[in-house]
This record gives sequence, C-alpha cells and structure tokens, in this order.
Amino acid sequence: MSEEQKLTLQEFHRAFAPGLFNKTWDLLEKSDRTAEDDETMILIAHASLYHWTKVDGYTPLHHVRGLWMIAHVYTILEWKDAALTYARRCLDETLENGFEDFDLGYAHEGMARALALVGRSEEAQEELGRARAVAETIAKAGDRKQFTADLDSGPWFGI
Repeated sequence: MSEEQKLTLQEFHRAFAPGLFNKTWDLLEKSDRTAEDDETMILIAHASLYHWTKVDGYTPLHHVRGLWMIAHVYTILEWKDAALTYARRCLDETLENGFEDFDLGYAHEGMARALALVGRSEEAQEELGRARAVAETIAKAGDRKQFTADLDSGPWFGI
C-alpha cells in the first residue's frame, strides 16, 4: 500500500484555482442545470478566484479573468445587480492595468451583456461595439475566432 501524496498549501491552491474555473464552465454548458447546479456554479466561480489569489505568481490578469467568470455566471443566471457589479469591476480593472487583446474584448463583452440584462440597451450596444472593435485586434486567429463566436452567441437580452 502506497502512502498518499500530501499537497503543500501552495500546491492545493494551484490545483483548485483552474480546476474550479473549468468546473464552472462545465456547469455553464450543462443543458439540464438544476437550481443546485446554479448555486454550486456561483460558489465555485468565487472559490476559483479566491484560490488564484493564494497562488504564487498571482497577477492582476488572474484577477480580471476571475471577475469576468463571476460576472458571466451572474449574467447567465440573470442576477442583475451582481452581474453588473462584477462586470464593472472586470472592465475597470482591465482598463486600469492596460490589458488588451481578448482580455479587453471579454471585459467589454461582459459589460455589454450585464448592461443588456439590466435593460440599459443603448449602453449595452456601445459596449458591444467596443468588444467587436477589439475583436479585430486580437492577435491569435484561434483566440479571435473563439471570441467572435462567443460574441455571436446569446444571451443578449433583447439587444
């Protein structure tokens, strides 16, 4: 019988941060998601960001990506105030840090969806326009294709 490998606290955080992020995606894509799945999705999106904050090498880029995921979850679940709060934080921190490429695009996309969700259609259209403009500047063709596909998918809450 072999002895179980023990993780250091740092290894634990490093394992859980991306694992929970990926599990959030799994739940977002689940076609028959339950109310329990929705609650789990909220909890693990926040937990993923928490674990990233504890990883050596944690950067503001990790933070904005975690904020985007939290905003996205709340938007999909139509939790208006939370969606708008986290989308705003993501966009503000993305701009403050000078992030570009698909990170900037997704920050605008997240803000556009949250604004659409709360019925601020004109502002949502402006943000969507910014996201589409950024799409043209995304360096890697694969990233650009994925981002454009995400922009073309719903929900857009009537805009």
